[in-house]
This record gives sequence, structure tokens and C-alpha cells, in this order.
Amino acid sequence: MRKTQKTQAEQTISLLQQAHKEIKRALERKKSDIVLELTVQCQEAAIALGTMMEAEAGGETIVHLLEEYCEQLYQLHEAVRQCQPMNVGVVCKALQKKLIEIGNGIRNDIPVRTEVVFLPYKASMWDSLESVWRAASADENCDAYVIPIPYYDRNPDGSFGEMHYEGNLYPEDVPIVHYDAYDFESRHPDKIFIHNPYDDGNYVTSVPPFYYSENLKKYTDDLIYIPYFVLPEIDPSDSKAVEGIEHFCTTAGVMNAHHVIVQSEAMRQIYVDVLTKYTGESKRSYWQKKILGLGSPKMDRVNRLKDGAFQLPEEWEEQIRKEDGSRKKVIFYNTSVTALLQKNEAMLEKIRYNLQIFKENSAEVTLWWRPHPLMEATLSAMRPQLLKQYENIVREYRAGGWGIYDDSPDLDRAIAVSDAYYGDPSSVVSLYQQTGKPIMIQTVDV
Repeated sequence: MRKTQKTQAEQTISLLQQAHKEIKRALERKKSDIVLELTVQCQEAAIALGTMMEAEAGGETIVHLLEEYCEQLYQLHEAVRQCQPMNVGVVCKALQKKLIEIGNGIRNDIPVRTEVVFLPYKASMWDSLESVWRAASADENCDAYVIPIPYYDRNPDGSFGEMHYEGNLYPEDVPIVHYDAYDFESRHPDKIFIHNPYDDGNYVTSVPPFYYSENLKKYTDDLIYIPYFVLPEIDPSDSKAVEGIEHFCTTAGVMNAHHVIVQSEAMRQIYVDVLTKYTGESKRSYWQKKILGLGSPKMDRVNRLKDGAFQLPEEWEEQIRKEDGSRKKVIFYNTSVTALLQKNEAMLEKIRYNLQIFKENSAEVTLWWRPHPLMEATLSAMRPQLLKQYENIVREYRAGGWGIYDDSPDLDRAIAVSDAYYGDPSSVVSLYQQTGKPIMIQTVDV
């Protein structure tokens, strides 16, 4: 039984107890019409409760008790209707005893099932929720639903453009529920997990407004936001560094969620301090309860995966092997949206230069280029004058056949298989540090 249903059942028992008091008072005052009306109402409530219990494991005993309770009400109703003499105390005590049995059965014998919904939108960001889903799905008293939601590209004027749905891109062991097949209002899940915090504040993409955190919190008792990114760990006392990440702490998802799970206790302290600064010291205890430094599922996944866990496409396997069959060094080349927006044409030139260097050394080193999955959508919305140049670079690289181009949703494969990281500073760097492998940050000016 769902928690909300059990609460509803317990509330029904409480209302019936109040009705019993009114029945006793009416019997003592010889108010037969009130007794007749109340016994009918109690029967109707008991029948509705029995219908709810029929579908629950362990509910058979409670249904039987409810049937006995309804029979007692019927006997009382008939006795009053026929003006039969009765001992009011004995009759009311018997009713109350049966109701106590029913209430104890509901409280102690009916297990509570938790219904949890996960709402990823980009498949490449599923790793920010995956380990939580695995724990929920392994709980025998939990029903966990993964419901990928669509998202739209933003046009330069902010309007919704093309819609995307990536429900077919998730791992095979993750059962997917289509977003049209789940009724949030009627089911009212106990918990909803999201990783998109922006609501209408993202200039590049947007999920449908129904899935904005401001709306979702109406349909659950616990909306939980887990960031899709991992930030570099910084000292909470480093005011300049904290200022650089403040915008992550004040998104709509953070404000609207009932709980926010961040990557560490230090990051939790930063969130609490930033939010307190904006809302006042009196709200500190509120943020301390709301922000939880339980760790990032992205870290869980990186720490769990190994190189051998992945089956690479045949053409990729060929790229990382020398003619003698030995393995080349594989460099994970990561290019970020932020760097391209900041450096514009200079970043495009840097990418061209890097690709040429790696092409010249492709006999010994394989380049595994994985741009940010929203790169082209971002350029289309915010730097449309650069989009064609960027698309030409990608097209030429892919046609060359000397390196790997990875636009799949699986970031962790690139992290696990590669030997070193090269590219822009981004949340991927924090993940890559968990591997202990070398990292080099590119500088556009060099």
C-alpha cells in the first residue's frame, strides 16, 4: 500500500471513531434519526475502505474484520429502526473494539510501498540518477519508474524549436515508462528525482513546462534534485571561488525541490552559505535540512566501471589498435560549451589545430573526441554565426576516419577506456580525477 493510501485509511479510522462518539451521544438522547444516518455513513466508509484493502497484500484479514464491523452497524441500524431496547454502553464498546482491531491491522500488518519516479531528459545525463535508481529498484518495498521526458531546442528568440525524446538510448537493463503513460495527479508518487534545475531559465533547451520543478512539486511529497554535473571541489571559505559557482546554487530546481543532494559535505556548506546570503540568516536552518551532501551518483558510476565493462564498436576497436595488434594510447578530448561561447572563433581555430596535431600522430595515439552533447544546439541558439564552421569541422573529422567521434549518451565509456584526458575545464574533469589517470587542460591562447 502506498504511504498516501495508508494515511487515507488511517484518517478514515479516525473519522469513524468520531462518528462512534456521535452515535453514542445520539443513542443516549434517543435521537434515532441521527443514529440511522450515521450508521449508514459508517457502513459506506467501511465498504470504501474494504475496497481499498482488497488489492493489498495482507488485506484479507482486514476485509473480513470490516465485514464483521458492517454487520454490527446493520444490526444496530435495524434495532434502532425497530425501536428495540439495547444496552448503549455494550453496543458502542463492541463497535469500538472492532474498529480498534481494524486500525491495528492497517497500522501493523499492511506494508507501505514507496513509489519513486525518475525524470531524466538527456540520456547522457542518466548517470546522475542511475545509482539511486538501482538502490530503489532493489528495494522490495519500492516501485521505481524511469520516465525519460522530452526536451526542446530553444530558437534564438527563446521559443521552442525541435523536440527530442531519448527514451530509446538508455541501458538495456533500465525499464522505461513513456511519459504519456504515467498520470502524476492520480498516482502522486512519494518521491520524484530530477536532474534538470533550470525550468524556463535555460537559453539552449527546455523540458515541457509541466516538468518544471515549480509544477512537479505539486504532485509529490518529496521532489529531489540531483545536479547532472560535478563541480571542482573548493574551500567553502574561498569567497572568490565560491562566487564563481553561486549561480549553480540558486537555480529554480534548488529553490523548488524539497531536498537537494550535492556531491560532498564541502559543497553542501557552499550551497547553504550562498542560499543563506540571498535569503537571510534566519533561513540557514531551513537550507541545512534541505541540502544533503550525500555524494554524486556520477561518482558512483565512474568508480564502479572498468575498461573491460564496455564492448566497443568494431570500427572504434580498429582505431585503437596498431598494425601489429598492440594498443595505442587513447586520449579523451573533451570540448565544452562554455569555452566555445567564451572564445568563439579562437576556440574553433584551437580545435582545428588540435585535430591536425593528433592526426599527424594517429599511428601512436588515438583521439577520442567527445564534444558536449548540447554543443550544436547551443551554437544554434546563442552563436548561430559559428554553427556552420563547427559543423564543417565535425564533418571533416568524421570523414577522415583516423579518430573516434563520440556523440553517444555514454560519457563513462570514454572515461573508462581512455588513458588520459585533454580538453576544457568542465565537470568532466572532476569525474576523470576519480580514475587517477593524467589530465591536461587546453588553453586557447597556446
